[in-house]
Amino acid sequence: MQIIISESRRAMGRAAAVKGAEIIGRCIREKGNARIVLSTGASQFELFNALKETGADWSKTEVFHLDEYIGLPVTHKASFRKYLKERFVDVMHPGRMHYVMAEGDIKANISNLSRELLKEPIDLGFIGIGENAHIAFNDPPADFNTQEPYIVVELNDSCKRQQVREGWFDTFDDVPEKAVTMSVHRIMQCRSIISFVPGEVKAKAVRDALTEPVTPAVPAAILRNHNNVALYLDNESAALIIPEIKDGKYEEKDVEFNV
Repeated sequence: MQIIISESRRAMGRAAAVKGAEIIGRCIREKGNARIVLSTGASQFELFNALKETGADWSKTEVFHLDEYIGLPVTHKASFRKYLKERFVDVMHPGRMHYVMAEGDIKANISNLSRELLKEPIDLGFIGIGENAHIAFNDPPADFNTQEPYIVVELNDSCKRQQVREGWFDTFDDVPEKAVTMSVHRIMQCRSIISFVPGEVKAKAVRDALTEPVTPAVPAAILRNHNNVALYLDNESAALIIPEIKDGKYEEKDVEFNV
């Protein structure tokens, strides 16, 4: 895992976007298209803003959505379909966009989406880390065993409180109980992963992901088992690991300070 620490969210967004555009461009040159997975949420705003400036050929991308609340209409401000349409699809105009449809016949929707996902490998996953160290909506204890591409999960209280703090819902009780999410196993099949994790509220999750045992109790820790992950942090989200970096617990080649 490569760790890139920036002084600001803006610099962090630029660095992660440039890396992502390089991977996408290489895939397009080599095979004519790039298949990517996109995460959402308030923590990803700077990344999406920076992606707009990269000049990547989005028309040659096929994009998959990571997760969505079950039963939440696309018109709701917390809908991740709404988020992606407004911040990505209507701006970058990808060649194909596959949303997680979490209304109606959920089983059929998951089956159809999974069939599309499994047609070819995913080249790049933009994967965030939640305050409880979840990846997508795989809250702890996450299911590390299922190989189903998309699964139905129950959101834990920590996850729900994060959604309220970020302003997506007015009260705890407004947050849906369940969601559809890409599974941990399938996330780990991405050929490359860029994890964009800013902010002081993510500092403990970052530290746990890098230092705790790889178990379902800390879902993001499994990213350490992937052979091509770039973790983008700012000074705030890296605050609890910087002392360990300075003490030499990380090899110099694994950590880059980006201004």
